[in-house]
Amino acid sequence: MAINFRDYDKNSSDESDSDISDGTNEESSENDSMDYEDDNVDEPTLNEQNTNQNNAEDDSDEDEEEDEVVKAIKAEKNKPRDHPPTITSEDFIVDISFSPIKNLIAIANIVGDILLYEYSNDETKLVNTLELHLKACRQVEFDNNGLTVYSTAKDKVIMATDVETGKLKQCYENAHEEPVYSLKCLDNGKIVTGDDGGTVKLWDMRKPDPIFNLKISEEYVSDMITNEAQKYLVCAGGDGVLTSIDLKASKIYTTSEDYDSELTCMGLFRSETKLLVGSSKGKLYLFNWKEFGLHSDEYIGQKHSIQCMIPITQNVVVTSGEDGVLRATHMFPQRHLGIVGQHRLPVECLDISHDGQYIASSSHDNDVKFWNISYFETIDSIINVNHKQNKKKDLVNNLPSSSIKNASDFFSGLV
Repeated sequence: MAINFRDYDKNSSDESDSDISDGTNEESSENDSMDYEDDNVDEPTLNEQNTNQNNAEDDSDEDEEEDEVVKAIKAEKNKPRDHPPTITSEDFIVDISFSPIKNLIAIANIVGDILLYEYSNDETKLVNTLELHLKACRQVEFDNNGLTVYSTAKDKVIMATDVETGKLKQCYENAHEEPVYSLKCLDNGKIVTGDDGGTVKLWDMRKPDPIFNLKISEEYVSDMITNEAQKYLVCAGGDGVLTSIDLKASKIYTTSEDYDSELTCMGLFRSETKLLVGSSKGKLYLFNWKEFGLHSDEYIGQKHSIQCMIPITQNVVVTSGEDGVLRATHMFPQRHLGIVGQHRLPVECLDISHDGQYIASSSHDNDVKFWNISYFETIDSIINVNHKQNKKKDLVNNLPSSSIKNASDFFSGLV
């Protein structure tokens, strides 16, 4: 039977045990004295004394063992919180984005609002509600300076809003012919957007019209990514094709082979030399940067659709999707590390905080959960390339941020 350490009431338990013990000892002492005086009971024999002594020692051992368990329970309960509390929304959450400069997270919901929350280990506090769009939001993202928050929605509108004042800085109505699905911030006030019909546009916030307009597919543009140089933009599509665009030449650079599933999310690793792409069939495809035509390696990430990923270190990625479980995987070499956290329902998006201490995930539960991932730097440095992988053990291993506990592991230090 699993023990819920948080429900253990330390104060009431200590007080109750103390009261019962005191009352029992006094009453027992008085009754024993009366029995010996009235009934003239013989003294216990030597064998009886030895038996009683052994029983007392056994009881003492049991009490010591029980004390150790109680101490462990109290220690578990009294551990300081190492991540912000969960944010629960009244409306379905579509996307989340951490500020790149401070403890602030933006939450986009299905009614078209952007909610700004300050967070700490002690609390999450709603500081502003931006009522921006007439239809469901699709994506929200801070610019690289953290001063502007961009949002897109099913109403085909792109908005740029000042984070401090909440005032609108730029608005593009009917920015696309189809609802905008994805958005990526670039340097110098530029953004790129992709819509449900496979069209990608590059915008400069100082100009009223897009710099270029490219039709790259017939399906939605699920995700977009670029590196620090920002020469190439890579777009993942619902048609199972990876398309790269030369941003400076304003034209398509390459298109990949057709994959047998939707390409859903992407991340950069190894100093931006490796591109990892997730798919709706749970596969992960690894590409060399600038070699986007064909993957160099592939892995089975999970049995369910991978909807989102976030790079944690140069080697470690966290993925999640339909089953609501956040899994950590070391990619070089490829090895499953364990479960970071979990939701009851599918997870749609992940992001990492500006200081790299937390990742946040949102699910169909209308909640945003935070997970402390500061231990990953240590894990990343001790992975042994030559270590033989125990897949069964790796899959059931739960990392410190996960609330799933293995009881045998927890109590192993008590024996």
